[in-house]
Amino acid sequence: MSIGNLLIRADATVATGTGHVMRCLALAQAWQDAGGKAVFAMAKATAALRERLTAESCGVVTLSAPAGSPQDAAQVTAIAASEYCEWIVVDGYGFDASYQHALKAAGRRILFIDDYGHAGHYAADVVLNQNVNAREELYADREPRTRLLLGTRYCLLRRDFAGGGNSERETPPVARRLLVMMGGSDPENITARAIEALQVAGIENLDTTVVVGGSNPNFEALQGLTSRASRVTVRRDVSNMAELMAKADVAISAAGSTSWELCLMGVPALLIDVADNQTEVARELDRRQCAVRIGDRTVTAGAIATQLKRLADCQSLRQSLSQRARELVDGRGAVRVVSALRGIQAFRLRRGHADDIRLLWEWANDPEVRTASFSSAPIPWETHVRWFGEKFGEGKSLFLIAEDEEGVPFGQVRFDLNGGDAELSISVARGKRGLGLAVPLIDAAVREMLMDDRCGRVHAFVKPENAASAKAFERAGFEQVGLEQVRGSTALHFIRSRD
Repeated sequence: MSIGNLLIRADATVATGTGHVMRCLALAQAWQDAGGKAVFAMAKATAALRERLTAESCGVVTLSAPAGSPQDAAQVTAIAASEYCEWIVVDGYGFDASYQHALKAAGRRILFIDDYGHAGHYAADVVLNQNVNAREELYADREPRTRLLLGTRYCLLRRDFAGGGNSERETPPVARRLLVMMGGSDPENITARAIEALQVAGIENLDTTVVVGGSNPNFEALQGLTSRASRVTVRRDVSNMAELMAKADVAISAAGSTSWELCLMGVPALLIDVADNQTEVARELDRRQCAVRIGDRTVTAGAIATQLKRLADCQSLRQSLSQRARELVDGRGAVRVVSALRGIQAFRLRRGHADDIRLLWEWANDPEVRTASFSSAPIPWETHVRWFGEKFGEGKSLFLIAEDEEGVPFGQVRFDLNGGDAELSISVARGKRGLGLAVPLIDAAVREMLMDDRCGRVHAFVKPENAASAKAFERAGFEQVGLEQVRGSTALHFIRSRD
């Protein structure tokens, strides 16, 4: 079944690189796999990249307006209308808050891909930051219903990496296969410096594959540089990157989107932040011991050689880096993002039934749930049985159970009815907390409740110190209306109405 078309607004040049477009290609592939079509709207793109997108069955439309301008937004919304695209994906540092507002004013739903909070204010429906250093504070200035997808759970990896994280990896005593890759264009030609470092390091019997993007203007020069070097091969615009990574014992790489591919494949990597926006990511990966940051674009061949020699000779370090990197990325990020855009929140809601009595008791007695409740004492089983029987017997309460994609329950939302109003309570099982499920779970449950003719308003009460819950209700469309006393404690009072 078709899920409609996805319009992607991103550019690529030799100067800015191809990272924005390539990660959007991963999203486009996941959208295609779900049954939809993807179209790229581009003001600037290299010929090689256009050919790649066409080969991937993506449409490519050329824009005439300056990137990020009001004219750009007008052209994009016109294309979205002609291509029947409900969602527009925007990726690039030239797109700001006014650009988002222009697309929203045209009635489009927006996914804004971001790296460090450059836009200031965010009006998009969804903001995606796939980086290891992503945090909510970067997007404090956003619309109430803007949803955040943060962290490496949402890394956009192309379909050729599917299943790559499951492959076995051998760690030889001394590294024998090196992979060098500095991005799609490498305007600083750091690749040449890495090749020079091979000669300085003097590692015997090291087979090196140097990969350059189709937009790299230095391909011929690099070939000449390696023509007299033994065991060094230069390859351009490869289509089997996952296979090359699977064979590599160690890599030297730019700290862009390729970092997440290396993590998934468990390749021990030396990272160079070739752009300012890569520095924080490289440092965080180094801090977590998932990779080794060896410097920025000013790094010397000597510094590269020193770190390469150290990593190639140390089997235990390579094993440790590989293991930690694999724990960071699982390769299903693009699928999760598509699910979010389609409104499939990786769960379904069902009505509660009598067999749920013990499950609800166990969730209710979770220490964190008790702390957040207005009555923090543990609940005896006999008390729970009486309470449960009364709630079901009176017919004045609605229990909704959330189940994941495999049918495993992980949370509940209860509505206690009183006249035309309902009071909401929610809990999420320990293993599912912190995954951004609270807001969509609340929203989905409230929508179902408000379709019941008996209910026109839903109330929620939250302890003032429970800031996370308060934010969740705000982002689920609730309005804070004041303070109330609930079982002897002060509570924030939230309301969401059918209107």
